[in-house]
Amino acid sequence: MSGQTLWIIGGSSGIGLSLVALYLKKGHRVIASAPNTQNSKALNDLKSEYHSSLHLVDMDVSQMQSVKEATQRAWSIYGGVDVALYNAGIYEKMGVDALSFKSVSAICEVNYLGAVRFLTQIVPLFKKQGRGHIAFNVSISSYFGLPFGGAYSAPKAALLNFCESINPELMRENIHLQVINHGFVKTRLTQKNDFKMPQLIEPDEAAQKIYEGLQRPQKFEIKFPWLLTRLIGVLRILPYALAFKITKKAL
Repeated sequence: MSGQTLWIIGGSSGIGLSLVALYLKKGHRVIASAPNTQNSKALNDLKSEYHSSLHLVDMDVSQMQSVKEATQRAWSIYGGVDVALYNAGIYEKMGVDALSFKSVSAICEVNYLGAVRFLTQIVPLFKKQGRGHIAFNVSISSYFGLPFGGAYSAPKAALLNFCESINPELMRENIHLQVINHGFVKTRLTQKNDFKMPQLIEPDEAAQKIYEGLQRPQKFEIKFPWLLTRLIGVLRILPYALAFKITKKAL
């Protein structure tokens, strides 16, 4: 994958930032987007080190006009993009008693609708280019609804279903589509959890696994860690009565 152009949306912290740094280190060209990239000291430090191969493009995925303008700008920097990775996401732990329509709506705007806004802008450009590669950072929480996580996992599940739906069409256009379903990664989002997170990994480790997975674009799903993804995956195929008996223990 040497010498490719990557556009990483949600690249100012966590997994996204680790991916930006990893791809730059491996000699790729990177465009990193976030609502306000100038506020990210880490991104600007990388920009100082990789001034010719890193470009920063502000984008608010909750605003269609911002997505349109950022896409045109990102595409024009190198005259095209090889891989576009949507990593933007927000998270709130929320039980039924604390359910807030405003908060759930805001999460949906970023975790699902933002991805759809981005897709509507990048797909026509990839079609014109004659090839493309899109990856969405979803989550293994998309497999099955877990206690206190519905506000986050429901739009993630919608995104997974949406990707499954459009993938056959994109395949006909020579556009590879991948989803990244991972477990717990030590970021500012998971810091909000007050429970022990099994198989918690560092952002750099997650970035390395994603990097390796993206080198096999024909494989639809990139998933890790091995044990946790399979345990959560089992919930999808169990009878609901048994699955709910298991998840109830998390209360």
